[in-house]
Amino acid sequence: MLNDFKNFIMRGNVLDLAVGVIIGGAFSNIVNALTKYILNPFIGLFLGHIDLSSIKVGMFQVGSFLNAVIEFLIIAFVVFLIVQGVHKIERPKPQVPQPSAEEQYLQEIRDLLKNSNNRPQ
Repeated sequence: MLNDFKNFIMRGNVLDLAVGVIIGGAFSNIVNALTKYILNPFIGLFLGHIDLSSIKVGMFQVGSFLNAVIEFLIIAFVVFLIVQGVHKIERPKPQVPQPSAEEQYLQEIRDLLKNSNNRPQ
């Protein structure tokens, strides 16, 4: 059972997932700081210097929810940009295969036959 667990942990997918979770946690801290210290004050300029986290409706902290939504949208957009960039890097540009010598000769013969059939007799 211990060997099976070791084999499971050592699979590439599990290790990749672990790295993704760790980097995602670190990235989350960056996005939290961006939202709290840059975006909220900027949005507050348009809303009369209001900090979104202080917005409450009754006992519900709507501002904290709005902060979470903004953070999610930022993370989703940045991940989208990263994935798009990786796809552009990974995708090789399709190369049009050059016809072989035989294919070129066959195309020439075809063209000659077309031209000889189109001539008035």
